[in-house]
Amino acid sequence: MDKKSKSFLEKYLNNASPTGFESSGQELWLEYIKPYIDEYFTDTYGSVVGVINPSAKYKVVIEAHADEISWFVNYINEEGYIYVQRNGGSDHQIAPSKRVNIHTDNGIVKGIFGWPAIHVRNRENEEKPTLKNIIVDIGCNSKEEVEKLGVHVGSVMTFDDELMELGNDFLVGRALDNRMGGYMIAEVARRLKEDGKELPFGLYIVNAVQEEVGLRGAQMIAERIKPNLAIVTDVCHETTSPLYDRIKSGLQKAGEGPVLTYGPAVHNNVLKLIIDTAEKNEIPFQRAAASRATGTDTDAFAYSNEGVASALISLPLKYMHTTVETVHKNDVENVIQLIYQFLLNIEDGHDFRYIK
Repeated sequence: MDKKSKSFLEKYLNNASPTGFESSGQELWLEYIKPYIDEYFTDTYGSVVGVINPSAKYKVVIEAHADEISWFVNYINEEGYIYVQRNGGSDHQIAPSKRVNIHTDNGIVKGIFGWPAIHVRNRENEEKPTLKNIIVDIGCNSKEEVEKLGVHVGSVMTFDDELMELGNDFLVGRALDNRMGGYMIAEVARRLKEDGKELPFGLYIVNAVQEEVGLRGAQMIAERIKPNLAIVTDVCHETTSPLYDRIKSGLQKAGEGPVLTYGPAVHNNVLKLIIDTAEKNEIPFQRAAASRATGTDTDAFAYSNEGVASALISLPLKYMHTTVETVHKNDVENVIQLIYQFLLNIEDGHDFRYIK
């Protein structure tokens, strides 16, 4: 990671891009990749696609999603306290004592998730945080004061946390799921350009919106692009830290390489080529199994149009959907390298069908 890419990553991750409100982050991402693509387009809901070789008939997608989990203002009581609703898979248990940014037409309004002191709680039958009792305090004494600041039902809020380094090997912050993916595919495009690599197909670098609420952005953009092949990168659970059930979730360890998933939506011929690429280039990798669905945009691409040969390359992530999501720097680099090298193995018109 050089100074240019590190500067972009910090700016991109520290920016808020809640589901349904991704445009500011998408603009940052697009500005970074513009020098490395031939053209770009966007869709109605804000997915952004950078294209290399747009006239090519055979189309390959590399994709990540741009949105982060967040909260909506759901109710404001007469004393000025705000009750919330999830926007994506936000975790109510980590909310108490967190700082938030409420995004309004007038700019950011600061707030906090308040919680009663330990002194006054019933320790024998302690009430746990739920959507019914967590509240946001923005320093107002009435509903009218709250609304004068531009905060209303439907205002979106994100946790107020920024990217940091942990030790020598780890990056920590909110929204690494999955703007780290957006960073990685942008770096693939950059390296292809700077290394002077000519691809025999059209490459579509896709940063899709609204994954956290059901893969919606990927569904829309897949129908528009109609790709022949899709490689999706997202995060998966790193399962070596305490409280993870490896029997249920498998074993994926930070620093041991990208995770390659087996499952119905993952095309076995594509996966085999990815594994061959990793082994040939001595890129470490791990394996995982998905029961019915991967739960990522892989599913949306695979089952779009008339079926798209698709695969998933995941980044092991500790503490998913918290403000301290954690990844290993080596894994980030190895995901970039694996996608990069895989693209160099794809031929024009590559046919991945099982039966020909």
